[in-house]
Amino acid sequence: MMASAKRGIILMNLGSPDSPEVNDVKRYLDEFLMDGRVIDIPYLLRVLLVKGFIIPKRAANSAHAYSTIWTKAGSPLVEFTRQLQQAVQQNIDEPVEIAMRYGNPNPEEAYEKLLQKMPGMTEVILLPLYPHYAMSSYETAVEAMKEVHQKKKYSFKLTTIDPYYNNADYINALAESMRPYLQQDYDKLLFSYHGIPERHIRKSDTTKGHCLSSANCCEIDSEAHKYCYRHQIRVTTKLVTQQLGIPEDKYEIAFQSRLNKEWLKPFTDVRLQELPKEGVKKLLIVCPAFVSDCLETLEEIAMRGKEDFIHAGGESYEMIPCLNIHPIWVSAITKWIKAL
Repeated sequence: MMASAKRGIILMNLGSPDSPEVNDVKRYLDEFLMDGRVIDIPYLLRVLLVKGFIIPKRAANSAHAYSTIWTKAGSPLVEFTRQLQQAVQQNIDEPVEIAMRYGNPNPEEAYEKLLQKMPGMTEVILLPLYPHYAMSSYETAVEAMKEVHQKKKYSFKLTTIDPYYNNADYINALAESMRPYLQQDYDKLLFSYHGIPERHIRKSDTTKGHCLSSANCCEIDSEAHKYCYRHQIRVTTKLVTQQLGIPEDKYEIAFQSRLNKEWLKPFTDVRLQELPKEGVKKLLIVCPAFVSDCLETLEEIAMRGKEDFIHAGGESYEMIPCLNIHPIWVSAITKWIKAL
């Protein structure tokens, strides 16, 4: 670190339980699901739903799912984020820390670690590790960091990097990380993005009338696109497939991790069972909403998704890893930070 440096960097990801034990998973689910930007219903109803129904019903199953991907280093998501921190730190002089929206290390801990390294810090650069805007991911992460910043009355400035779903450096990193896997014979490439409720799309619509108003609303230019997750994931898909030269009939988009039928469609779990019946026997699947492999990619897609596809008649199935610490991804982040 240069003596003249006054900035600190925070890489922020979703988070993870401290362990796959049921009590730790319960604590994590409580923090996660009680977020009003995740389950956006009145507080008392959210308490009844989360604490009275969802956690008692899901905690044990979630704990088992986490146990199937847990490593000696702990949570894959937290470990990959730490590795990314270390890789970026090698390229810049300013201190880099990580924060999780839920679980540990929390936002305050990240701020305090930076202040310990740089008592005279005047600015923190926040990079949410979410390429696309959604109120339940990017927005809640940024707002959580702002809330702690205001509550603690820190004197340093907080600067946030915008969603980068269409940024050329991100697109290049994603495309090049995928390229080696596309050399094999495959019938289709499935882009599986994390699902969100359709009401979140409408809620984030600044025009209050554009999003989901027609089948092709994402292709009609609108100010709403700045906050539209559905539009942004389509742009990412289009740009990546163009760079890789993948024809339109060779790929499709689906949405995973749904909780009910009112989420964005089509659903990944349904498509995985339908595709073999449509002649797709060799499938590649990628999850660009995540930059770090986690429960939703390693367990839901790589494990359960494969079982569903093969059981439905598929012959080969491979999940392309997330960006994690791909050198081109590390270079992209480094470039963004240095440009600010």
